[in-house]
Amino acid sequence: MALDLAAALRRLKPEKRTQPLVRRPDEALTFLGDVALAGPPLLLDTTVYIDILQDRAPPALDDLLRVRQVTHSSVAIGELVHHFGRLDPAHPGTGAILGAIRTAIESIPAHRLFAPSIQAVAEAGIVTGVAARLRGLPRTDRQPFMNDATLFLQALENGAVLLSRNIGDMDLIEQLVPSGRVLLYRRV
Repeated sequence: MALDLAAALRRLKPEKRTQPLVRRPDEALTFLGDVALAGPPLLLDTTVYIDILQDRAPPALDDLLRVRQVTHSSVAIGELVHHFGRLDPAHPGTGAILGAIRTAIESIPAHRLFAPSIQAVAEAGIVTGVAARLRGLPRTDRQPFMNDATLFLQALENGAVLLSRNIGDMDLIEQLVPSGRVLLYRRV
């Protein structure tokens, strides 16, 4: 798939974004309890895997994952496998953590794992740039924000809803790309 930069710029209109981005109140966002269990497919943010592995996911999340079609992104997998290089191999808890991550990744069906398109990655770059300009996003936060924007745009492209605990960043991204959908939750 080729990049259509002109289409991305027409759709996102970064030059028209001049007002500061502020987090909206919870009432303006869509949370897990606000939707029916049945619905469109889900794309999982990295926070979902982490909360499940740490047994901190709300019970409603388990119910939702049993009912909906679940898809996975290479972006989230990349964020998870980062731990294989980052964690101290000499630490006594590292083996168990990495074993749990390995099991989670290896349980993902190959036909449910997708990479974002070039278009989604490019648009995520534009969205991240707008957020950096309007929100004063520090450089250290830009790559994680871009990963989140890529997941959001990948879900949009695939007709899925992004499931995430990252309320602050996802709210900003949803404001910049209102055609996308995100379903938020808080961990227990």
